[in-house]
Amino acid sequence: MSYDPTAAVDTAALQAKAKKHLWPHFTNRKVMNDGVPVIVRGEGHHIFDSEGRKYIDGLAGLFVVNAGHGRERIVEAAAKQMKQLDFMPIWSYAHPAAIELSERLSSHAPGQMSKVFYTTGGGEAVESAFKLAKHYWKIKGQPMKHKVISRAVAYHGTPQGALAITGIPDMKKFYEPLTPGGHRVPNTNHYRAEEMGAPTDLEAFGQWAANRIEEAILFEGPETVAAVFLEPVQNSGGCFPPPPGYFKRVREICDQYDVLLVSDEVICAYGRVGEFFASKALGYEPDIITSAKGITSGYVPAGAMLVADKISEPFDSTENTFYHGFTFAGHPAAMAAALANLDIFEEEDLNGRVRENSPLFRAELEKLLDLDIVGDVRGEGYFFGIELVKDKATKETFNEEESNRLLRDYLSPALWEAGLYCRADDRGDPVIQLAPPLTIGPAEFAEIGGILRSVLKDASSKI
Repeated sequence: MSYDPTAAVDTAALQAKAKKHLWPHFTNRKVMNDGVPVIVRGEGHHIFDSEGRKYIDGLAGLFVVNAGHGRERIVEAAAKQMKQLDFMPIWSYAHPAAIELSERLSSHAPGQMSKVFYTTGGGEAVESAFKLAKHYWKIKGQPMKHKVISRAVAYHGTPQGALAITGIPDMKKFYEPLTPGGHRVPNTNHYRAEEMGAPTDLEAFGQWAANRIEEAILFEGPETVAAVFLEPVQNSGGCFPPPPGYFKRVREICDQYDVLLVSDEVICAYGRVGEFFASKALGYEPDIITSAKGITSGYVPAGAMLVADKISEPFDSTENTFYHGFTFAGHPAAMAAALANLDIFEEEDLNGRVRENSPLFRAELEKLLDLDIVGDVRGEGYFFGIELVKDKATKETFNEEESNRLLRDYLSPALWEAGLYCRADDRGDPVIQLAPPLTIGPAEFAEIGGILRSVLKDASSKI
């Protein structure tokens, strides 16, 4: 029997099948046992479940659906491409959509980044950058440069190489030993600066955090360090923006010690902070950019690694081939979807919309600071985190048991029941994360703020 997405849905039957056959990602089995939510439709900034209930998509799927749900133009572009050419790998061949998208992405990149290497997702893009960095330094006659530095609590993907760069111990412990070479430095959580023994002045804190990268390079030996991997705004832990001057100092350090700067923009690229590439918005030029998610607004899986000309130049030689790739990378339908997605961005000025409305979004969320459980609101663009605390005066956080009760037993189901899909996360201190489609504005900010207030005001009593 063929599948028809428009047919009537039997929720209980689907949940039973899911419980038996579907292995969901990063999901506790309790979700399946209780009856996993079945999502059947998306429209604009809303998603709809199999029972007909409507929810604000406060996370854009998973930081993905930047142009919003239900864009027929993207669907039609992918379908038209598949009718013409359904599949062709970009191993020793090319097709027009991949070529055109490469030129277009390069035109939006900071500095000189002429080469684009495609993947099918963000973890693969990070894995590719790790391999490229090691390969590059071997070509340059520095074969010992293989180590990579990233920040505490940072998430960079799940492949073995990317997992070595990820700074979340609980996510790695079952898969060790990992690819060797990953080393961690403090992140830019200014709210917790005092606990780190760092200066509390914001700019001084940024210099302190950047200088910890220099310290790590010197400790490991510059001759062994290949690259530094940093998100423009760190996701895991709850949206840590860079303090003023942070990336300027990081760039100086990388230049001084011959270390590549990789800007992991899997979340932050394609409008999330108001530019096609967040590094451009924040004023620094990386050597490599990793991206995915919003490149197609999620309509077809795709990722892209952009490479500075000075890094790609040795591979222009017929003597140096980058032996790396993925079967479905640069898929014709994905490339066509990405081109249509970029058309929408440019014609509707979604980047400008984010820049204009971001202060209003922040102001709406900062109203929640009068609640006893809300310690901090932080982020950039349409990407914010709300840190929850046990005691605002001391910034005391919750222990593991309390955090579980707060996030999993109360907040996640309560927010969902109230009509808001977002993320309640404890990969650092407990936070609520918001990253909605870039098409929303002040009316939706107020609606999101109202739901959060109604749920959070009772949160303390629930633990």
